[in-house]
Amino acid sequence: MTAIVETAPAKINLALHVRRRRDDGYHELQTLFAFCRDGDVVTVERADSNSLTLTGPFAAILAGEAQDDNLVMRAARGFCARFGVSDAHAITLDKHLPVASGIGGGSADAAATLRALARLHGVATDDPVLFSLAAALGADVPACLLGQTARGEGKGDALQPLEPLGDRPALLVNPRVGVSTAAVFARWDGVDRGALGQGGVMAVAAAGRNDLEPPARAVAPQIDAVLALLVSARGVQLARMSGSGATCFAIFVDTDARDAAAGAARDQGWWVLPTFLR
Repeated sequence: MTAIVETAPAKINLALHVRRRRDDGYHELQTLFAFCRDGDVVTVERADSNSLTLTGPFAAILAGEAQDDNLVMRAARGFCARFGVSDAHAITLDKHLPVASGIGGGSADAAATLRALARLHGVATDDPVLFSLAAALGADVPACLLGQTARGEGKGDALQPLEPLGDRPALLVNPRVGVSTAAVFARWDGVDRGALGQGGVMAVAAAGRNDLEPPARAVAPQIDAVLALLVSARGVQLARMSGSGATCFAIFVDTDARDAAAGAARDQGWWVLPTFLR
């Protein structure tokens, strides 16, 4: 194999309950993760020296970041250290997901890098060491490494796989605003509004909430207009903000309804991704 290509699918939080602040600086969470068909793309191949090439519509935003600080390169260094790999790698990140947008772009990229390196070097993608490394890289990286519908607890990295959502039409919309996760968590009011329920994924999601939505809307009021459009769209089954924002999602009964909402969102000049949940 000369090159390994892995999709880094967009992550959404169907529901996100923040229970308490932890002593380690994280927050105790209960969440439902779901993943889209589409996202960024990571390509990895052996090379004479380590490098990261950025392409795609959101590459320029990351271009000013030192390569060694990029989560993709941190994932690659961690993989080589944990598995005793001395090879150098050329990595290309084709960046299609907006940065700092609540859909796990950086975490998904890191997870895709780990999967690609595992395939390149004959490591099982469900190796516990790989998941340990993912947890060290960030709270959402283990879920993105798993890459399937799951319930997350603790920091979000204690995962229980759930039944797939079966190619449901979905729409992701971002008002072209980056939101700091730290800033949103800092504005959370500290009130525990109750546990995530039990049962089927969509029923639990519908009965749930995103506790970061009010502080995110205070940081980025543009979220209000996005949610108003999605909630009122024809054929919508569930609409909510994902993660710490500012991306919002809607799940639809059919692709016609989804595509109509996508057109209305594009008319506002927003970033739009019509996709399917896996």
